[in-house]
Amino acid sequence: MASSEEDGTVEEKENNNKKRTKNALITAWLTFYNIAMTAGWLVLAITMMRFYIQKGTHKGLYRSIARTLKFFQTFALVEVGHCATGIVRTSVIVTGVQVCSRIYMVWFITSSIRQIQNEESVILFLVVWTVTEITRYSYYTFNLLHHLPYFIKWARYNFFIVLYPLGVIGELLTIYAALPFVRRSGMYSMRLPNKYNVSFDYYYFLIIVMLSYIPLFPQLYLHMLRQRRRVLHGEVIVEKDD
Repeated sequence: MASSEEDGTVEEKENNNKKRTKNALITAWLTFYNIAMTAGWLVLAITMMRFYIQKGTHKGLYRSIARTLKFFQTFALVEVGHCATGIVRTSVIVTGVQVCSRIYMVWFITSSIRQIQNEESVILFLVVWTVTEITRYSYYTFNLLHHLPYFIKWARYNFFIVLYPLGVIGELLTIYAALPFVRRSGMYSMRLPNKYNVSFDYYYFLIIVMLSYIPLFPQLYLHMLRQRRRVLHGEVIVEKDD
């Protein structure tokens, strides 16, 4: 009897050690990831400020940061994997929508249509994204290190109140500015007849994308407001499973 109890205790200790090792590795990876992403967006911020100081204009700014922006924004797909595997307890749907919508803005709109890269709306969403991401990733980093300054916490759950709507406005105005160029060029569109017997008009697709902001933006914004109440005011928020 004593032998079986000892075996059970040994097995329990081994399981606990495995869990601790796994948790330590996850924490190490998340810390590295968030530090890297904070540094990446800081580089973008410094590059944008230096460009504007040297040139005195925003024209050409997007082109100067396009490669770095595409890398770090695309790398954020890792966060969807974090949610899907349970490493981070956040909705896969909410994270997926936020990350993929930004990747779409970068690759299939702003980088694909050079004629709109100097629009003020592009600079608007770039500035909003940069401030938001530096705040967000630094919050996660300090939180993982268990040394979270109150200002970072406050900024994470207050800046978005103004920045989120401004970012949406910048994105929508950018898509709107792209419409005439897409219509004239027929980019990414398929006309009948073709061997696939499929028709697709990217112009109307962009209009649908713009309309999709109507149901999606309030949901994501309210989600952040609920998180704000929970973190800053200690309210217990019961959310439905996504």
